[in-house]
Amino acid sequence: MIRLQIPSHADYIEIVRVCLYGIASKLPFSYEDIEDMKVAVSEACTNAVLHGRSQNDGGGLIDVCFQPSEAGMTVIVKNEGEPFEHSETITDENTPPLQGIEISELPVGGLGIYLMEALMDEVTVQSTDSGTEVIMTKYISQ
Repeated sequence: MIRLQIPSHADYIEIVRVCLYGIASKLPFSYEDIEDMKVAVSEACTNAVLHGRSQNDGGGLIDVCFQPSEAGMTVIVKNEGEPFEHSETITDENTPPLQGIEISELPVGGLGIYLMEALMDEVTVQSTDSGTEVIMTKYISQ
């Protein structure tokens, strides 16, 4: 397990992407799978920055845990902040098709989770009074 703790600021998300690349490239992931994971983890970190406690609130840290295995890799992104209701985000039942839609027509909010679910094999969101944890797993393609 590899752990990383970054300040809750968008400037530090690139560090998480670089770490993910370094770890994932040691496993037999395809280039496309690594790029998908980088996008999904960036979305999770962006949500953590936007919805977690800011440095003005006395929090300001995002914990990222990488768990590589023979089957693939799990990445956990945790922030401190208000609980996040995953059920309020866009779901398959009410997700509009993205082809042929102008950017101005896209719904506001919720697309980060939608992207994570589209790019990773498993995504779980757990919220408590102490924060939100996004658990994403990508399996190595056979």
